[in-house]
Amino acid sequence: MTSTASSTSARRASEPSAGLAVLATGLRKRYGTRQALAGVDLHVDRGELVALLGPNGSGKTTTIEILEGFRTPDSGTVRVLGEDPATAGRRWRSRLGVVGQDSDDRAEVTVSEAVRDTARCYPDPVDPDGVIDAVGLRQQADVRVRRLSGGQRRRLDVARGIVGRPELLFFDEPTTGWDLRARHDFRDLCRRLRAAGTTILLTTHDLHEAAALADRVVVMLGGRVLAEGTPDTLGGQDARTPVVGWTVDGVEHGRRTPAPTALVSRLAAAVGHGGEIPDLCVTRPGLEDVYLALVGPEDVR
Repeated sequence: MTSTASSTSARRASEPSAGLAVLATGLRKRYGTRQALAGVDLHVDRGELVALLGPNGSGKTTTIEILEGFRTPDSGTVRVLGEDPATAGRRWRSRLGVVGQDSDDRAEVTVSEAVRDTARCYPDPVDPDGVIDAVGLRQQADVRVRRLSGGQRRRLDVARGIVGRPELLFFDEPTTGWDLRARHDFRDLCRRLRAAGTTILLTTHDLHEAAALADRVVVMLGGRVLAEGTPDTLGGQDARTPVVGWTVDGVEHGRRTPAPTALVSRLAAAVGHGGEIPDLCVTRPGLEDVYLALVGPEDVR
């Protein structure tokens, strides 16, 4: 874990959990000989949208399932909305919304029936018709689930996840199979939910989605939290240092520098009056660049 991540976790562990939607400390989980979690510390403030990032097998889904109460850790402590998910009751669960990786295949019911059936499980649901509109399924409201495309089924999953008016919403790769328009609509929906006070924990491989939505990102690797921070500060100041690239005699060059304009001026002077710097480019590393530097490109799935 980076020093930023470790210091933040240590501070949160010593604070009361009243202002936290999620507080997990030292989570460990093993499946046979494979250690899925190796001491995960995680916190999510109420009203915050946190994106959980990491390659396949990094421990994201196991962490989420423990927080949802569907798995129990081998060791560590968990509090979600102030309760231990392993022992919390039905009232606690009614405060959650869950959109897992796999769709609930209720093939013969219609979209409207599926959303209304889910709404009946909650004490204060949102109007099902409004939710169907919000996820863009109005034209499919009377269509049986088996006739939906994969992307439409994911929209239905989201509808069923939010219809209960959850305080805390778990999105586990919700936009798989969605086109660009649907992803844009999903981002708008998340912003509206957050503005209404919903806390959201999102796992995604879409780094553009994480950068656009998240108040904070948490990167996992090998069952541990590797780094955390806002999308603009993850990895620390050095990771965001601009890179100047150019070519000389067919050889590509690149240099990291906090003063790219000064470097370009020196290169221009070396070329001479009126000369061009071949293949000149100045790039400022974004979330994707920092993520790849942290986990390694071979680990991206």
